Amino acid sequence: MTTEAERLPFFVYGTLRPGEANYARTLRGRTAAEEPATLSGVRLYAGPGYPYATAGPAGAVVHGTLIRPRDADYDAVRAALDRLEGYTPGARAGNLYVRVAADARCADGRTERAWVYLAAEPLAGRLRATGTPLPGGRWTGRAEPGAPG
Repeated sequence: MTTEAERLPFFVYGTLRPGEANYARTLRGRTAAEEPATLSGVRLYAGPGYPYATAGPAGAVVHGTLIRPRDADYDAVRAALDRLEGYTPGARAGNLYVRVAADARCADGRTERAWVYLAAEPLAGRLRATGTPLPGGRWTGRAEPGAPG
């Protein structure tokens, strides 16, 4: 079982990817490593300015980046990402996203446990019912400044 305090890398799939606006604001200069990765069993949906991911069918895949914050920056990065994503650890309601541990597959085939932000309920249910899934599990748009992601 993964605990809140574990220092896992982060799997990012939207505005936190290298080259995107929230990467520049939140992660640039604070990472030890970055590499392409995928997450299975997760579906990506279009949103206004940034994507949302939810638990999805077994065949669903999301493409993103595995980010390892530098040790000295880890706690500050996790806190900044939690704020950006509207996630309060331990809160039972009111979160925009929830941070969960999942297995990311790296380009070289290895699997790494990582934190990922998924849409919280009831938003996740609405997305599954009426949202627009992104083809191939890839988000390619540029977000408006300040958008979560």
